[in-house]
Amino acid sequence: MARLVDVAKRAPVVTLTGPRQSGKTTLAKMAFPDFAYVNLDTGDNRSFAREDPRGFLDRFAQGVILDEIQATPELFPYLQERVDARQETGCKYVLTGSRNLALQQGVSQSLAGRSIQMRLLPLSMAELTSHGIAPPSPWEAIWKGGYPRIHAEGWNPEDWLPSYIENYLERDVRDLAQVGDLSKFRLLLQLLAGRIGQLVNLSQLGNEVGADHKTIQRWISVLEASYIVFLLRPHHENFNKRLVKSPKVFFHDTALACSLLRIRSAGDLDAHYLRGGLFENYAIAELAKNRANLGHFPSHWFWRDSTGNEVDLVSEESGRLRALEIKASATLHSSHFDGMDRYAKLVGERLERRDLVYAGGDSFSRSGTGVHGWKMLSELVF
Repeated sequence: MARLVDVAKRAPVVTLTGPRQSGKTTLAKMAFPDFAYVNLDTGDNRSFAREDPRGFLDRFAQGVILDEIQATPELFPYLQERVDARQETGCKYVLTGSRNLALQQGVSQSLAGRSIQMRLLPLSMAELTSHGIAPPSPWEAIWKGGYPRIHAEGWNPEDWLPSYIENYLERDVRDLAQVGDLSKFRLLLQLLAGRIGQLVNLSQLGNEVGADHKTIQRWISVLEASYIVFLLRPHHENFNKRLVKSPKVFFHDTALACSLLRIRSAGDLDAHYLRGGLFENYAIAELAKNRANLGHFPSHWFWRDSTGNEVDLVSEESGRLRALEIKASATLHSSHFDGMDRYAKLVGERLERRDLVYAGGDSFSRSGTGVHGWKMLSELVF
């Protein structure tokens, strides 16, 4: 919250994006307690804003949180008009919404250069721990995920998440992606959950879903823009190759993936075929949240050579590289370091640091590699 308040001292408009139920409205109200709050998804507010946008905005001289603003795109040019006419600095308008594609389109068209965009992802391990909700095991953390309501209201993920998925499909996908057959889109979601940590093959997915590869590509783009999934691309010295080679797919919240996979308890993960993939997904998503919470966009890749040797995560800053392996076992074996050893020989002195995260509890150094127990993900910036 401190970073949001700090940014608001300089930007006239702050836009909060993120998946549904990630806590955007709650955070906005906490950060700006003196601002008025309006939900534009309700009929009377929406009608007023559409029919008399100037009169509607005149009511908020001290600042306002405009929730679900994508429901009234008519407001965007009038917000631009007022922002351009203002003399004082600081935030007066906080925009939030659940349909991120429509929200981002309105901001980019009318408020480009005037709004600072901030992302709010599901709660990280560090945030849960700070509220006294430390998960007892990585499998409990993976199964429960980070959606605030699951933790705040004591929901069983098995009960809450199916409704969340249906709400997302009905309210967001049908409107924004213009998907005629939601059953095919739902099947794609399930197939992606079953391919966590694997390379995305658009043609293969299209054959299984019953849609052409361009449609699959468009639907995955919708899932990315809605903060349901993210893609991790391969690291190549040639930057152009990174953009065109096949990426891996991961979910922003592993609980959502578990729900799609019909995993009904943390114990089900003990022998699940995707145990390793889900642990890898959890670790990468946590590291991405850590960077996002510091105000930095992740600069993450993976590395794989032609013979299948790979490193799970590579970060690059100013030409310097860091490599991270992720292992779902609670004990380590010397073979766990093989991929990193090969990568180190390939890139030489550019490799600044080597790390490994595993499902155990101890942290130590081994073979020039910093080894971190899974709980250290809350403190690791990568």
